[in-house]
Amino acid sequence: MTYCVGIVLNDGLVCASDSRTNAGVDNIASFCKMTVFERPDDRVVILLSSGNLAGTQAVISMLRQRGEARDAKVGSVWNARTMFDVAVIVSDAVRDVERRDGERLAGSATPFSASFIIGGQIKGEPMRLFRTFAEGNFIEAGTDTPFFQTGEAKYGKPIIDRVITPSTTLSDAMKCVLVSFDSTMRSNLSVGMPIDLACYERDRLRLTVRHRFAQGDAYFSALSKEWSEGVRDVFRRLPAVPTGDEPSP
Repeated sequence: MTYCVGIVLNDGLVCASDSRTNAGVDNIASFCKMTVFERPDDRVVILLSSGNLAGTQAVISMLRQRGEARDAKVGSVWNARTMFDVAVIVSDAVRDVERRDGERLAGSATPFSASFIIGGQIKGEPMRLFRTFAEGNFIEAGTDTPFFQTGEAKYGKPIIDRVITPSTTLSDAMKCVLVSFDSTMRSNLSVGMPIDLACYERDRLRLTVRHRFAQGDAYFSALSKEWSEGVRDVFRRLPAVPTGDEPSP
């Protein structure tokens, strides 16, 4: 299982992914699910991958090879004119890998599956955030829904729903995303650290923050503790449930 989050705000983008690829009593592995294509002063593209690991790796490798080909006739992340074009290029790569491997994997325990959250900005156009699906189609985030999640999303969604709006600051959005991961990891062992976090400030055309939170990270541990204690404190201060025995006003 996996958990990835991408948020587009007025001020920029925040993206994060966990690193767990297998979970079990004695079988836990980690792999980075965040890929960054960055050419300072020209473009920043962040990809978060979810699905069958072999499938997502194949798609990323195909995108890199096409980018290194330096053939203007071959669409790549490096020569795409818009973020919409980037989403099309990623979706095309997903379809190409599926055509190659899908039939052989259809009857296996791990059939082909690859979906991505794609966020970034290319010089001359606004920031944009997309989510692709295993079939190769995609949708774009907007003001009504300024974030996307993939993987084990249900445990971390409530905090994002309550906190995130387009006007949320990048600093608050990063804290919110980390709390979302903390909530998810408390409820599902198939999501785990390290957590890769990237923050992009609008029109900067280079990453503002890229950090990996490893197991035992001092800041993440403190954030988790403060959040847990804060939730318990608020809970204790909630009004008691009326039982019908209270005197009438």
